[in-house]
Amino acid sequence: MAHPLFNLDGKIALVTGASRGIGESISNLFAEHGATVIVSSRKIDGCQTVADRITRAGHKADVIPCHIGNMEDIHSMMSDIREKYGRLDILVNNAAANPYFGHVLDTDPGAFQKTLDVNIRGYFFISIKAAKLMRENGGGSIINTSSVNGLTPGDMQGIYSITKAAVINMTKVFARECAEFGIRCNALLPGLTRTKFAGALFETEGFYDEVVAGIPMKRHAEPSEMAGAALFLASDASSYMTGQNIVIDGGLTA
Repeated sequence: MAHPLFNLDGKIALVTGASRGIGESISNLFAEHGATVIVSSRKIDGCQTVADRITRAGHKADVIPCHIGNMEDIHSMMSDIREKYGRLDILVNNAAANPYFGHVLDTDPGAFQKTLDVNIRGYFFISIKAAKLMRENGGGSIINTSSVNGLTPGDMQGIYSITKAAVINMTKVFARECAEFGIRCNALLPGLTRTKFAGALFETEGFYDEVVAGIPMKRHAEPSEMAGAALFLASDASSYMTGQNIVIDGGLTA
């Protein structure tokens, strides 16, 4: 049984980028603590696999595919949530793009635009639509997955690092301007985490060892290690917070 402070019974939670990695771990943990989790990502098959696993465990999950780089997809998803549930209590902006790994001077304009469309524009407009729905129902929690790269740029990850810095400031903007509606907005800043998304960091010869050497605990994180922080931020346990906090993954941070 979930601890009362972390009880999400009756809550509707949308998690983007939820078909694998950190988003999947957050979805699983939220569902275990009572939330109805809307599993969202670009491809429905991956989302359905996660949702089916959640429901087989006796918990509640729904699937709405959405490419957050596409404004029509965002509008359609949020309209579906409004029509089906009439509320949204928790939004986890976790989907992200990082199509370019290389020197900043060689950044391709297409990769640049794709990264901005997903990591900044997508987060921004989903947050607006979610916050309006939360405002109607007395409040909620928005959690943005940023990165330690938003504080210190990662080598060969220039445009990604720039967008993640923007996500940190976006979090502060929404926290400041939406607090009056009972809406908290916080950011998670994972360090090096083993996910398919971060594959280049693990597979590029010599890169992984160099990054790990700068991490206090001398190891990478697993996706499940990020989920607990998200649960705290989504639950009543964090209700005393100002709503513009940044949670960094402790000794795992480079």
